[in-house]
Amino acid sequence: MNTSRRSFLLGAGAAIAGLALPAGAQAATTPRIYSCAEWGARPPADPLVTLNHPANRILVHHVASPNSTDYSLAHAFQLARDEQADHIDNNGWSDTGQHFTISRGGYDLEGRHGSLDALRGGRTMIRGAHCPGQNDNAIGIENEGTYMTVEPPAAQWNALITMCAYVCHQYGISPDEIKGHRDYYNTLCPGDKLYAKLPALRDAVRAALT
Repeated sequence: MNTSRRSFLLGAGAAIAGLALPAGAQAATTPRIYSCAEWGARPPADPLVTLNHPANRILVHHVASPNSTDYSLAHAFQLARDEQADHIDNNGWSDTGQHFTISRGGYDLEGRHGSLDALRGGRTMIRGAHCPGQNDNAIGIENEGTYMTVEPPAAQWNALITMCAYVCHQYGISPDEIKGHRDYYNTLCPGDKLYAKLPALRDAVRAALT
């Protein structure tokens, strides 16, 4: 995306794939995202890579974890710590694989270090580890839980809409580019029920950006 187009998007608004993004959209769709420092992340095991281009896609994931009924912020923070430990210690990755995580209680958390600052700037992204072939261009959003036979709770679903709308606005991504992990990798993720809701998610994000 060239500088003049990016400036127009963040200022007076821009048309992206038929969408009109008004100047007020950013404020209307800015979620409260808890940073790595706030949830107590470990330092990355290895240096992370900042890519000097914006993301052009969102990939939706599920953690494939138990569908906890603890919807507290403390639980969300522990989820983030557990995910990071699993990804570093068991997968051998540098840090949490995804850029952002949403708990079943609807809390938004930064996943990989630097992802939040990059998103706020809208010009760069952190290389992820959430999907082979998509880590240099797609923002990965993990959703706590397993959604093969049940749908995500309302708080999580609403948080996912708001988060996706914010990511789309910041990077100039069309809602049509909100995809599921299984679209690019041989996996059941993000679960049959959540995957079936992606058209509704795209519609909800499109509405949030108008």
